[in-house]
Amino acid sequence: MAYGFTTAAYVVAAVLFILSLGGLSGQESAKRAVWYGIVGMALAVLATLYGPGFGLWWLSALLIAGGGAIGWMVAQRVQMTEMPQLVAAMHSLVGLAAVFIGFNTHIELVRVMGMDEAARAALDGFAAVIAHKTGVEVTILRVETFLGIFIGAVTFTGSVIAFGKLAGKVDGKAKKLPGGHLLNASAALISLVLLVVYLQSGSTLALIGMTLAALFIGYHLIMGIGGADMPVVVSMLNSYSGWAAAAIGFSLSNDLLIVVGALVGSSGAILSYIMCKAMNRSFISVILGGFGGSTGPAMEVTGEQIAIDAEGVAAALNDADSIIIIPGYGMAVAQAQQSVSELTRKLRAKGKNVRFAIHPVAGRLPGHMNVLLAEAKVPYDIVLEMDEINEDFPDTDVAIVIGSNDIVNPAAQEDPNSPIAGMPVLECWKAKQVFVSKRGQGTGYSGIENPLFYKENTRMFYGDAKKSIDSLLPMIE
Repeated sequence: MAYGFTTAAYVVAAVLFILSLGGLSGQESAKRAVWYGIVGMALAVLATLYGPGFGLWWLSALLIAGGGAIGWMVAQRVQMTEMPQLVAAMHSLVGLAAVFIGFNTHIELVRVMGMDEAARAALDGFAAVIAHKTGVEVTILRVETFLGIFIGAVTFTGSVIAFGKLAGKVDGKAKKLPGGHLLNASAALISLVLLVVYLQSGSTLALIGMTLAALFIGYHLIMGIGGADMPVVVSMLNSYSGWAAAAIGFSLSNDLLIVVGALVGSSGAILSYIMCKAMNRSFISVILGGFGGSTGPAMEVTGEQIAIDAEGVAAALNDADSIIIIPGYGMAVAQAQQSVSELTRKLRAKGKNVRFAIHPVAGRLPGHMNVLLAEAKVPYDIVLEMDEINEDFPDTDVAIVIGSNDIVNPAAQEDPNSPIAGMPVLECWKAKQVFVSKRGQGTGYSGIENPLFYKENTRMFYGDAKKSIDSLLPMIE
């Protein structure tokens, strides 16, 4: 009875997860999709607790209550600007869980294999599943456990480093130890050798050795990736965490974990591919790590940055007929999305054509800017992707860049030695006038100089983005 309920509940939960993933593709259906996911996860947890081998209810309830309380506090405290590092932190927990579950599977396997037939017959739960496996099935279980731990360990340290870079606690520049990719390849080769040893002997030391090698690979992979490429890294780690969960699902014979892991892993891989295409990166180079560095001396930027005050920007906006706003991470930091939304409302009320241009890797998380604008109630029909709006800049009177650097950097097209050379960018410099809202004259998070700031039709609107936009509002007549 318990097994039948669990199987049925898992099927329903899997359907809810698929509906949730599909619903997130549209702003109108996103809220409903989130609830699908919440209900699906609650059902999955209850079904797992009620399923075969359940027990220790008091401990399970205590852990669920404790985890839920911590999650609630984190959700209340984390600002939208900190969402990228929160996502990276969550990925690290998924990876760590995969490592722990994998080792638990190994320990249980060793225990059961050491029993005689009579003792095995009295087992229940996961131990009973292991006891009934044939020699070939035990070998397959070891492969699944090995892969789950390997991917989980890579995900754990990689996500910790990604969190550090996104939070500014680790230098965002691409750094590798002497030996570079050779070290990663050596660690991977060692892991492969240890897999053979583990399959032949079931050695705990082989499993520990592989885990250490995988932890190093995760660390060194992400350390070798520059800060400008962190949106791709977040997406990639999302995929890794999914495949780790799927591998552990096979080890535990948990169908739902396999399905959910496959959904997360495949969707993360697809998103990584989209991000790579948007940044003109090789998908393989993302998986292997170590991109984001320059190939030679960067092109020298000449000229000076010319500042403009609020009155000048307001006058240009009042005279303009078509306006494109390009939001970036600076808007998120300043929490200026509500002010930008109000500016948009006032400009549209005057009959002006106002639209938003969103680069696929704007911010530090895929979809970061879309979420912020949706939160600020910006009409979604005027929020356009790069491919939909890039050709319109030559016919645009004013382009306003709010806290962006790399996604509007002409060096991507003009400088073959730039770290972002070849990356598709929003060609805002083709507009008649460009105003850049920026705190100061620094190069930003990625440390890449931007020739846009020195072009003749560009004016720098210095200051906190929220205060700067707020200062414009009374002047829009």
